Amino acid sequence: MRGPELPWDDYFERLKPHERPVLPGSPATPDHPTPLRIAYALIGLLVSVTANLGAAFISANQVNLQGSLGVGPAEAAWIPVVFVMTNACMNLLLIKFRQQYGLRLFTEIFLVALVVLSAAHVFVTGFAPMLATRAVAGMAAAGLSTLGVLYLLQSFPAAHRMRGLVIAIGMASLTAPLARLISTKVLDLGDWKAFYLLELGLALVCLACVFALRLPPSQRTKAFRPLDFLTFTLFAPGVALLTAALGLGRVLWWTQAPWIGVALAASFVLIAAALIIEHNRAHPLIDTSWLTGGDMIRLGLSIFLVRVVLSEQTAGAVGFLTAMGVHPDQLHGLFWVILAATAAGMATAAFTLNMAKLQKPIIVALALIAIGAFLDSHATALTRPHDLYFTQALIAFAAALFLGPALLTGFSSLMQKGPHLIVSFFVMFNIAQNVGGLAGTALVGSLETVRQRAHFARLVQNIDLADPLAAARVQQLATAQGRVLLDPALRENQGVILLYQQLTQQAHVLAYNDVFLTISAVAALTCAWVSFNYLRARRRARLAARTAANA
Repeated sequence: MRGPELPWDDYFERLKPHERPVLPGSPATPDHPTPLRIAYALIGLLVSVTANLGAAFISANQVNLQGSLGVGPAEAAWIPVVFVMTNACMNLLLIKFRQQYGLRLFTEIFLVALVVLSAAHVFVTGFAPMLATRAVAGMAAAGLSTLGVLYLLQSFPAAHRMRGLVIAIGMASLTAPLARLISTKVLDLGDWKAFYLLELGLALVCLACVFALRLPPSQRTKAFRPLDFLTFTLFAPGVALLTAALGLGRVLWWTQAPWIGVALAASFVLIAAALIIEHNRAHPLIDTSWLTGGDMIRLGLSIFLVRVVLSEQTAGAVGFLTAMGVHPDQLHGLFWVILAATAAGMATAAFTLNMAKLQKPIIVALALIAIGAFLDSHATALTRPHDLYFTQALIAFAAALFLGPALLTGFSSLMQKGPHLIVSFFVMFNIAQNVGGLAGTALVGSLETVRQRAHFARLVQNIDLADPLAAARVQQLATAQGRVLLDPALRENQGVILLYQQLTQQAHVLAYNDVFLTISAVAALTCAWVSFNYLRARRRARLAARTAANA
């Protein structure tokens, strides 16, 4: 009789100690033969990429999607935001669902949901249906990301499973540059319907692969308690309102839309109410006592800050090049570099993993981000993608280097305290990642807007059309229009317009340089702070060891 057909207790007794599940709801990890390990790895890679590709593709082509749906920037901004709104909090329920109802039902629900959603994208059009499907897609992606990690872990032997976890967690980082590389060709095949068909095809292949090769069984245990659902009904809307305010604030502008302030206030009230309930529970869903410990606060804050400064790449460098008139097709070389650097960062994080020194790669990553952002702060209007290859490779490498060790830092603490803290940890990790990413994008966009206006006002203030140099520049620009404009007055007027366009472009350059310099300073300060905490902990450990030796 095969393992999966046995009752759990009998199957568990047949497993070697290193093959048994680490946590309830996680599958067993038997010693698979090599061909089976390769199959698990390929399926895990496929599921991980499929889970995150849709969101990455939409983020990379938001302006194009805006035109396809016939909506404005404010409406289009809701599409990626609703995905994050539902994705950020799903681990509150998904981990316990896996523990209570098992992996098979968990797998079937989310794979079928992905297929249905992908099919809905193909046949249903319009802004409102798009919002609804992206909201459900956020929930499905949370489940499928976990499923991809679980499959990838099956491909690694016990001695290298932590390295496997680093690689599995980093797989999601590959989808952003991958989406940028394939988006133009996919959309050329048939606009957005071509992408929806691609997503549907990937979902069907995932469904077939996962049903053909199932995960080993997992232990089931009663996990849900009645108050869990009360906490979720308070906490999830609170996080959703917070992400909506962060995602839409820079688009509508913070002081122009009254609902943004109301949403922020309501989010704090709802989240606080949920945490108060959890703090007084005997068996909390979110263990506030553990999360408010010094180590976990420092970890959560460092994850949040790193996600903020990583927006230098996703919103900063790409936004700068777009403002300089660079077409998406011209960015392919840059994204190939980013993809390669991300893969190199994942491999480096895995092969240099030292569970006793998990803070070191985090410190190195922050230092690399600070260096890369500082070098980018010297950009000019003539800067093009090839000028950013080195700096963006540094930042992409740092992003991949940071993620795995950051997760394992909390995971090692979780294993010391007990598996009941798994929900608390992953809620903190996911929210710090998601909210940090939105906050970083909001910071970059808002700071660039403020500084661009300030620089433009200063540049215009110094322009006097009676000045011979300014008049000569206007005349030069007007002369270039001589073949299309015969009227001298119209040519001169067009020359003035072109001059102000150049001033606007230069104001954008100066504003983005301010953004890059600010991000570099934040990364450097965070690096110094993490280094201080790491060295202080090591010093305390040495003193404790010396005291114990002398006792």
